[in-house]
Amino acid sequence: MSNNEYRIEKDSLGEMRVPADALWGAQTQRAVENFPISNLRFPREFIAALGMIKRAAAETNADLGLLDAATRDAIVDSANEVIAGDLDSHFVIDIFQTGSGTSTNMNANEVIAHRAVQKQKGDAGGKIHPNDHVNAGQSSNDVIPTAMQIAACIAMRNDLVPSLEHLRASLLRKAAEFDHIVKSGRTHLMDATPVRLGQEFAGYAAQIDLSIERVVDAVRDLAELPLGGTAVGTGINTHADFPQQAIAKLTTATGVEFREARNHIERQGTRDTVVYAHGALNTIAVSMTRIANDLRWLGSGPRAGLAEITLPAIQPGSSIMPGKVNPVISEAVTMVAAKVMGNHTTITVGGMGSYFELNVMMPVMAHALLESISLLSASCRVMADKCVDGITANEDRIRELLEGNLSLATALAPTIGYDEAAAIAKQAFKEGKTARAVAMSRGSLPEAELDDVLDARKMTEPGIPGGGLMPGGG
Repeated sequence: MSNNEYRIEKDSLGEMRVPADALWGAQTQRAVENFPISNLRFPREFIAALGMIKRAAAETNADLGLLDAATRDAIVDSANEVIAGDLDSHFVIDIFQTGSGTSTNMNANEVIAHRAVQKQKGDAGGKIHPNDHVNAGQSSNDVIPTAMQIAACIAMRNDLVPSLEHLRASLLRKAAEFDHIVKSGRTHLMDATPVRLGQEFAGYAAQIDLSIERVVDAVRDLAELPLGGTAVGTGINTHADFPQQAIAKLTTATGVEFREARNHIERQGTRDTVVYAHGALNTIAVSMTRIANDLRWLGSGPRAGLAEITLPAIQPGSSIMPGKVNPVISEAVTMVAAKVMGNHTTITVGGMGSYFELNVMMPVMAHALLESISLLSASCRVMADKCVDGITANEDRIRELLEGNLSLATALAPTIGYDEAAAIAKQAFKEGKTARAVAMSRGSLPEAELDDVLDARKMTEPGIPGGGLMPGGG
C-alpha cells in the first residue's frame, strides 16, 4: 500500500494505517486486522439499529444541553445515512470479534464521526469525536444489546409476523376447501379413526396462529431495552434522563413500544431475553417441520405412497428418472428448520456466556437471531405460495383408504364392547375385508344401526356413535 492509499489514524494504543477512502478509524482498523476469521458481517437490520441508537442519542444529548446543535445535526445526518444503508460498505468487522461487540460499536462511532466532519466541511464547531460526541452517554455494553433487541423487534414485527399470517391464511383457505373430505386419521403412522382433511389443515393453521402469539410475546419482552446502563448497568457517565428520552425517540422512529429496562444489570449482564425470543423461533421451526413432513407424506407416491393430496409440480425431480416430481418446498423448509435449530444451540450457548455484568457472546447471538428471523420469514411465504396454495385433494384415493381402515371398528366399541369390536378388526384384517362387512356377517348390529354407527363423517365430531348403549346396559 503506497502512502497515497492510506492515512494515519490514532487511538489510545497508538497509530494505525487506515485506507484513505475509509470512513472508519484506528479502532475499527485494529479489529479488521485482529479478526480475519470469516466472511460473516452484521446484517442490514443490525446496522440500521445502530444508526437509530446514535441518532436518538445525539438528539437526546442535545435536548439535555450536552451537545451543541451543529454537532447534533451533523451526527443525525450521518446516522440517517447509516440507517438508510448508504454507508454499509464501511461496516467491515467480522462477527467473530470481541464478545461485547465493542469493535462494531466503535466502527459505528468512527464512521458517523468521520462522515459528520465531512458534512460540517470544517466550519461548524470543529472535530467530532467518535467517543466524546457520537458515543456520548453510551457504552458498547448497552448499545450492542440494545441494537440486537431493536433489530429483532423490527424484523419480527415487519417481516416474520406478516409472513406467518400469510401462511396461516393459505392453510385456512385449504381447511375450508377440504372440510367435506373425510379420510383416515393416523397415529404412530398407523391407521386411526377418521378425520376430515380440512381438520388436518385447520390444525396446521392453529400451529401458525400460536406461533404468531409466541412471536408477539417475544417482541414484548425484547422491547425492554438496556440503553442508558452504560458500562455495567449503573448508568455512569450518562444523564439520568437520557435513557427514558432516547428510548422514547426510538419508539417514535420505529413504532415499536420500547421501554427502559426495569433492571439494567439484568438487561446487560444477561441475554436471557434473546434466548427466550429464539425459543419462539425454535418452536416455529419445529411446527414448520411437522407441517412440511405431513404434506410430503400425504403427497407421497403417486402410485406407491399415500397420494391423498397432490403437491404442485414446480420443477423436475430427477436428472435420470423422467417425470419424477419431488416435494422440494418441504425439503427446503425442513432445511431452514434445521438451520434455525442449530442457531438455537448457538443462542443457548451464547446466553451462557454471561459473566457478572456482561454477556461476551453478543455478536454471534445477534447474527444467529436475525438470521433465524429472516429464514423463517422467507420460508413461510415460499411454503404458502409455492406449495400450500396449489395443493389438491385426491378424493377417490382418500375414499379408498378410508373404506379399508380397520379403525372404523372403534365406533362400534361403545355399543358392542371393546372385545367384540377388536375381534371384528382382527378378522377383517385377516380376511382382507372391511370392518363393516365383518360386522354384518357376525350380526353384531342390525344393518340400519350399523350404517349409522359406521358413518365416518360423524366420527370426525365429538359424540358417541349410535348413542353408546353398552352391552348389558338395558
